[in-house]
Amino acid sequence: MPSTLHTESVATVLDGLLEAEREGDERAFAETGVTDPKSAWAELDASQMAETFKDASMSVSKEGGELLYLLTRATGARTVVEYGTSFGVSTLYLASAVRDNGGGQVIGTELQADKAAKATEAIAAAGLSDIATVRVGDARETLRDLPGSVDLLLMDGWPNLNRAVLEVVEPRLRQGALVLVDDMDMEFGFDIHREMREYLADPASGYLSLPLGVAHGILAAVRLG
Repeated sequence: MPSTLHTESVATVLDGLLEAEREGDERAFAETGVTDPKSAWAELDASQMAETFKDASMSVSKEGGELLYLLTRATGARTVVEYGTSFGVSTLYLASAVRDNGGGQVIGTELQADKAAKATEAIAAAGLSDIATVRVGDARETLRDLPGSVDLLLMDGWPNLNRAVLEVVEPRLRQGALVLVDDMDMEFGFDIHREMREYLADPASGYLSLPLGVAHGILAAVRLG
């Protein structure tokens, strides 16, 4: 059976989004006026950060997206949660895999309303609206209402909120669920991932984690119980 990724509708939308990111993110970052990332993280809350970087995609790379597809397929995930949808690139990779797993749902969440709207448009254009939806707002609130158990969680939003978002979703993670944390190797001016990395590495947390040297650095963790 051919992959949903290779259907014309999905491939066309993904190619367009990835090309737009290549052309636009450098300009979008420059236009923010942010020269000291560490100060920005210290001075701005999540809503302010979302507004400041509203035109920057900051999505997974093609390689990173293909890894998401492979891991979702390999685990047979049918219920996937995504923190940090942006314009929907990673959502399309996840939703394609869920469709090829036999169907299910991808629940994304995005703080910036314009990004969420554009992601929803991309999902529709790719023909994946029956699989993926995007909730608008703070993930610490939008993900409190989740159906059943979660097979896979992608953390690709503001890194300083990763731990808090995980606390919200964690009760829904089934035994054997996969948690993926993106952008572990990106430079933020300080070790913004320290709390999350140390938590997932602690045996008492109930996870086994391993960094994957792909794209911007993805940390994979399995929920043991």
